[in-house]
Amino acid sequence: MTAQPAIPKRTVRTRRIGFAYPSGSLRRHYVQGDLVMSHVVAVLSGLFPEGEDFFIRAVRRYAGQVTDPELKAQVGGFIGQEVTHGREHRALNDRLREMGYPTRLVDRFTYYLMIRSDRLFPHRFQLAVTAALEHYTATIAECLLSSAEARRLLGENEVRSVLLWHALEESEHKTVAFDVYRSTGGTERLRINTMRLVNTLFVPIVIGLTTISLARDPAAYNPVRLIRSLAALRHSPFLTREMLDHVLAYNRRGFHPDDFDATELLERWKNELFGTNGTLTDHLR
Repeated sequence: MTAQPAIPKRTVRTRRIGFAYPSGSLRRHYVQGDLVMSHVVAVLSGLFPEGEDFFIRAVRRYAGQVTDPELKAQVGGFIGQEVTHGREHRALNDRLREMGYPTRLVDRFTYYLMIRSDRLFPHRFQLAVTAALEHYTATIAECLLSSAEARRLLGENEVRSVLLWHALEESEHKTVAFDVYRSTGGTERLRINTMRLVNTLFVPIVIGLTTISLARDPAAYNPVRLIRSLAALRHSPFLTREMLDHVLAYNRRGFHPDDFDATELLERWKNELFGTNGTLTDHLR
């Protein structure tokens, strides 16, 4: 077996944190009043809990084969962070369901998809899927952390706080599943082919679920509002050529998530959110 590069030292810290959504604290279309983006964010949040559980299972199966002490420590932090993400998104999804979003339906869809994947597909493939989807989440996370326009879309509410915290930790642990996959014998061929499959399926799934969510919202039957909201997507910082190139870079042989260095971005946001005067320091338990 080809010797693997040493694992760089990085801190993947599990934070004890909690968020609250008092009744009436969120307006119906909480992403700055934008119809479509409010539904997209609700769908993504609905996907997270069962998706995070799948990622944990996929990485944990190979944790015993990890010999590098640095990566072992990162695996522990990854699992702790993902458990917390699942818990906090379940709480957010409960609030969004009360507001009329079909987060329960999205959650059940994801549960059955992940359980079937557990039963039908080899564990190595499931780990490759995890590494691929972690690249997606890290790409979205780093766009949110680096783009003032992306953050402006979220306004100033508790959903924004959850997503900024989640984005920080997704970027912190973006290499872990990838490094576990590579260090335990995962091949480049399977890694790249798996991402090609994920690229084929992930976006249509999100679009399909968002369409179902919109169909349950009376506001979506206002043609002027719907068309304006759809037109605004063309200018979304999450749908730029740079974002597409970032996602597709994963298909390059020899790719590693650290090819996109986020060290300065992470230091900035760790201080911004959890420094002495951090905006989320009071959320830590």
